[in-house]
Amino acid sequence: MTLDWSLGAEATVWAASTVRLDDFRPLLPAEEEIVAKLQSGSFDRLGNGVLPAEPDPARIVRASFLRFLMLGGEAGCRPHEKGVLVHGAWISEVLDLEACRIFRDIGLNDCHFEAAPILRAAIINRLFLDGSRLPGLQAERLEARGGIYLRGADVEGGINLDQARLGGNLECDGATIRNRSGYALLGRSLEVRNVLLRGATLRGGVNLAGAVLAADLDAAGATVPAFERTAIDATEITCHGSIVLRNAHVTGEVRLTGSAIAGDLDCSGTLVDHAGDTALDASRAAIKGAFFLRRDARLDGTLALTGASIGTIHDEAASWPKPGELLLNRCRYGAFIDGPVDADSRLDWLARQTPARWGEDFWPQPYEQLAAVFREMGHGEDASSVLVIKERLQRRARRARTESPVWRALLFVADGILGITLGYGRRPLFALVWLVFFWLAGVGIFAYAEGQGAVMPNSAVVLRAPEWTLCGIAHGEQRPLVASGPSQGLAMPGQTQLDCFRQRWEASSYPAFSPWMYSLDTLLPVLDMGQRSFWRPNPAKPGGRVAISYFYFQSIVGWALSLLAVAGFSGLVKSS
Repeated sequence: MTLDWSLGAEATVWAASTVRLDDFRPLLPAEEEIVAKLQSGSFDRLGNGVLPAEPDPARIVRASFLRFLMLGGEAGCRPHEKGVLVHGAWISEVLDLEACRIFRDIGLNDCHFEAAPILRAAIINRLFLDGSRLPGLQAERLEARGGIYLRGADVEGGINLDQARLGGNLECDGATIRNRSGYALLGRSLEVRNVLLRGATLRGGVNLAGAVLAADLDAAGATVPAFERTAIDATEITCHGSIVLRNAHVTGEVRLTGSAIAGDLDCSGTLVDHAGDTALDASRAAIKGAFFLRRDARLDGTLALTGASIGTIHDEAASWPKPGELLLNRCRYGAFIDGPVDADSRLDWLARQTPARWGEDFWPQPYEQLAAVFREMGHGEDASSVLVIKERLQRRARRARTESPVWRALLFVADGILGITLGYGRRPLFALVWLVFFWLAGVGIFAYAEGQGAVMPNSAVVLRAPEWTLCGIAHGEQRPLVASGPSQGLAMPGQTQLDCFRQRWEASSYPAFSPWMYSLDTLLPVLDMGQRSFWRPNPAKPGGRVAISYFYFQSIVGWALSLLAVAGFSGLVKSS
């Protein structure tokens, strides 16, 4: 950022022509000392140079006198090129530099100000107020070639830097700023390189809405209690570096809505107290780097990431928001790093959303996003598990919206079948598993029926043949047959009709019964193994009634599962 300094000399000449050193005589002792050292360029230390606790006459300096020097003084009483640098002064009156142009540094470190300095619309080089105590700072629309430094300062009142432009940093490391009537630090639309609030205490909060930072906003270890709702307002901030809230303790909302962060958002170890309301709102934020939420970080309130875009997420389960305190709808992210990367953990993460609290019934996008990230990271099975849960919840929400109880019941049955057999279309191979299950079940039932002799030929000709009919009569008994008259039974003691029939040479050309092939032939309608054409359960024999009932059931199930498998692989049964 470049500033226009072309009028600096004019301002100095004007100041020199209207105000004289004689106007301040008799000079105060501290002022005499400053004049004596004025051209040395050394730091003018009044007393021991530390912050005065009371107005010691040897340290009192009038603000108007300092203004006279800052604006150039007069011949024989001009400040050094390094600027006006004073340590340990008690500054009386108001230091009013509004609209002034000062091309030297202003250094008033460890000074006590009786009134808040005024630098509205001023153009300066650098401003040093390190370790000073002052009742505020009014510097709206200030332009500085360098930065503003309040490291370790004690400010009882607000610092107003709305629309200011700084070529350097705003450094308030270790400062204590209190403002009960508004924000402790107000910097809306501020243009600056870095905003450094490390270890600072800002009672009243920070407002940097619309600010543009060439580098970082670093509030690591800061304490920011808000007197109202918002503690840190960085709405639509443009940060070309990172926002660091590491180990900060914030009471109130942290608002990053619509912000653009080229680096990271680091909330490692951060504690945000705003129970019952929003703790961290990064809705629609674009975070190109990483979002850190770990190392005992705690958000007592809602974490809103609606519509946010995040490079990677570095988190841990212990730092996740409480159930009902997470908003992830339309949030997009690239990967999980150093955090849980399994379906169960991340489904628990998503379950902390409560759409009903926000007037919605279900948000499918967070599940689709999680599944996409799992697939990209190579966790295909976890992705499928997420999508199955997504389908289940989405269908539950659809049923809840259905007004007709009959239609709701039909949907419940249909969804249950699709869930069990196909995983709602997300696991179509489940249909094959069920086919294998019913096939093996049929093998067992038909093998038992065979052992009980409850299987008979599926041919009217064979059933009327003497070799089959006589095998149903015990050996030694006679029965009259229409074709051949009285005939003797062929079944030996303990022998079933089926076993007897198999021993006849007439049955040698008849296909043998196989429970394995018979079950497969019954189950799959597209196959024709020949078994079903030649054999059939005999309901008149023990075990035959169960076998014939399963025969019909398996035929229907086979058709249904085959169709469901085709629909599952084609994606016809998915919700989206």
